[in-house]
Amino acid sequence: MAALEPGDDAAVSLSVERGDDGVLSRAYRALSVGIVSVVLLIAFEATAVGTAMPVAARELHGVALYAFAFSGYFTTSLSGMVLAGQWSDRRGPLGALTTGIGAFAAGLVVAGTAQVMWVFILGRAVQGFGGGLVIVALYVVVGRAYPERLRPAIMAAFAAGWVVPSIVGPLASGAVTEHLGWRWVFLGIPVLVVLPLALALPQIHRRAAGPVDARAGAHSFDRRRIRLALGVSLGAGLLQYAAQDLRPLSLLPGLAGAALLVPAVLGLLPPGTYRAARGLPAVVLLRGLAAGSFIAAESFVPLMLVTQRGLSPTLAGFSLAAGGGTWALGSWLQARPQAQPYRERLMSTGMVLIAAAIAAAPGVLVHSVPVWTVAVAWGFGCFGMGLVISSTSVLLLQLSAPQEAGANSAVLQISDALSDVVLLAATGAAFAALGGGSAAAATTATTATASTAHGTHPAAFAAVFLPMAGVALVGAWVTTRLRARRPERGGSRRL
Repeated sequence: MAALEPGDDAAVSLSVERGDDGVLSRAYRALSVGIVSVVLLIAFEATAVGTAMPVAARELHGVALYAFAFSGYFTTSLSGMVLAGQWSDRRGPLGALTTGIGAFAAGLVVAGTAQVMWVFILGRAVQGFGGGLVIVALYVVVGRAYPERLRPAIMAAFAAGWVVPSIVGPLASGAVTEHLGWRWVFLGIPVLVVLPLALALPQIHRRAAGPVDARAGAHSFDRRRIRLALGVSLGAGLLQYAAQDLRPLSLLPGLAGAALLVPAVLGLLPPGTYRAARGLPAVVLLRGLAAGSFIAAESFVPLMLVTQRGLSPTLAGFSLAAGGGTWALGSWLQARPQAQPYRERLMSTGMVLIAAAIAAAPGVLVHSVPVWTVAVAWGFGCFGMGLVISSTSVLLLQLSAPQEAGANSAVLQISDALSDVVLLAATGAAFAALGGGSAAAATTATTATASTAHGTHPAAFAAVFLPMAGVALVGAWVTTRLRARRPERGGSRRL
C-alpha cells in the first residue's frame, strides 16, 4: 500500500522550503505541543488512577471486581475506536477528538463520585469510550498533518509526554489518596482538559479538518463495522463477567460472549491477523500481544506490593514511576534515523525485555528479594514497550493509504484494547480462583495491617505474571513477520 502522506502537499512543500523540518519548528510547534498535551491528560489519568485503584476498590468493597475497573475501560473503548476511525476518515478527526475529551472527563467525574463499585466501573466505561475516540483521532491527525519523515519523532514525543506523569503521577496520587482520599485523584484530573482543548483544536481545524477526499464526506458510516464493534464490546464484557463470577451458571454468559466476540473480531481485524500473516496483520497482532501482556501484568503490580509486601499506595505507585522515562527513551531511540534499518531487530529486543520484566516481577513474593527489584525490572520492560509500541504505530502509517488511515488506526487500537480486555479477564479469573480477591480484601489502608497479608495466596499473583510473560515471548516471534516479502516475479503475494 502507498504510505500515508499529509493532505496538503503544498503546505508541506512550503514548510520544507522554509526549513521547517522538525516537529517543534515554526510550522508544527503549536500543533505538536497541543496534541502532546492531550497525551499528557491521558498519561496523568493512567498513572494516577492506577495508583489509587487498590484503595478505591477496597473502600467500595469491590476488590473481587478489581480487574473490571481496568477492563471496563478497555471494553467500551473498542466501540469508540471503530466510531472514531470512520468519523475521522469521513469528516475529519476534530469532532471525534472533542467528543472523546468530553466523555473522558465525564467518566472521571462519575468514577470519582461513585458510592458502589459498579458505579465506579460505569465511570471507567465512560472514560474508555472517550479514550477510544481520542486515541484514534490523534493517530489520524499525525497521519494527515505530518510528513512521513516526522512521524517517528512525533510518536516519540507522545512517549515523552508520559515521563512527567509517570514520575509525578504515582507520587501525587499516593499522597492525595492517603491525605485527602482517592476520590480527589479522579475529580482533579478533568481540570487538565482545558489546556489540550485550547492548544490543539485550532491547529487541528486548520491542518487536518474534513475528509481526505471531499467525496468521502457524503458517505455514510459503515453500519456493519459499527455493529461488529458493539458486538466486540458486549462480547468482551460478558466474557469478563463470566471470568470474574466463576460459578457454573456463569458459563452461559461466557458462551454468549464468545459467540458475539469471535465473529465480530474476525470481521474487524485484517485477514490473517491470528496467524501472523506478514505485513499489516502481523503489525496489528504484535500491538495486541505487547500491550495486552504488559497492561494485564502492570495492573496487578501495585496490588501485589500493597497486599504482599505491605507498601503504602505511594510507594507502590513509585515502583512504576521510572518506567515513564525508560519508555520515552525507547521511543526516542526508535525515532533516530540511524535506527530505521534496524527497526524489526529493535522490536524483537523490546519484546524479550517485556517478557523478562513480567517474569521477574513476582520475584518479590519471596520476601528475601528486595522490593526495589520490581522498579528495576519494570524500567527495562517499559524501555521495551517504548521500542515496540511507537514502532507499530510508524509501521501502520507506512502501510496505510490516506483514505484508510482512520480505519487502520482503529484496527491497531482495537487489537491493543481487545487484548487488554481478554488478558485482564483471564488473569482476573486466575487471580480470583486462587484466592487473590479474599487476600486483598483482608488488607486495610494502613501499612501495619497490610503486613498481615504477607505470604497470603502468592500463587494468585504468580498466575497473573508468568502466563503474561509467555504471551510476550510469542510477540517476540511475531516481530520476525512484520515486513511483507517482496512479490515474486510474475505474480503478487497477498498479506
